[in-house]
Amino acid sequence: MALKLRLHTQPDVPLEADCISPDRLQSLSDSDISALTLFHGNRQVRLGDFFDCSGKFDGEVIVEGDLGNIKHIGSAMSLGKLTIEGDVGVHTGASMRGGEIIIEGNANDWLAPEMLGGRVIVKGNAGHMVGSGYRGSTVGMQGGEIIVHGNVKNETGHVIRRGLIVVGGNSGDFTGVNMLAGTIIVLGEMGIRTGAGMKRGSIICQHKADMLPTFSRSCVYQPAFLRHYFKYLKSIGFSISDSLLTEPFERWCGDSVELNRGEILLYTGK
Repeated sequence: MALKLRLHTQPDVPLEADCISPDRLQSLSDSDISALTLFHGNRQVRLGDFFDCSGKFDGEVIVEGDLGNIKHIGSAMSLGKLTIEGDVGVHTGASMRGGEIIIEGNANDWLAPEMLGGRVIVKGNAGHMVGSGYRGSTVGMQGGEIIVHGNVKNETGHVIRRGLIVVGGNSGDFTGVNMLAGTIIVLGEMGIRTGAGMKRGSIICQHKADMLPTFSRSCVYQPAFLRHYFKYLKSIGFSISDSLLTEPFERWCGDSVELNRGEILLYTGK
């Protein structure tokens, strides 16, 4: 039976709960878990002041309740599985190194910033700065996967260096801004200024998009590597048209204000 944490008192201000992680909880008793320190605004509180604890850790932690005002859950996580049965607040999975986080609802801004490894799956939507670097940081996500079945907002994949970000719905503006490398796939539509300042990496979209004037049209072809990506996405529950596996994509190179070695691939089919 998994270890379960159930929110019984809604915090008045954002509650910092970086201790809710399999790494921190795996060897503790219920009383030790309840005594862990959280920050409620500028006050130190006990985890038991807000959460009930039950079950036994078997590699999985399940967190129940409306967690939209709870932040830093799963920070620096490196092992196990963390399931969030509802919405969750900002900075979930920050600097995550391994394991898996499954969010049954929506995720707020700064989902898995500066992630190093592991996998995050969001069944709903996510906010701004998915897989990004913090302000002033030169490197964002460096490994792992972020899978969002719904929509995301602005600056997804900001300064990403490695890893995979998949958006099943639409993405906002500045997708892949200042991207260093890695792969971003958007199955819906993208906002404006896609790939601004990107150095390397690939942004793939199955819809047309407005390109910045600092990108140049290269060719129309069938990228063989995309078949592997789309078959993988199909295997994890995305609805992928067979035409995506066979029809060509339009390749744009940029950003010429940087190295000009990045690429944006836009589906040419209907």
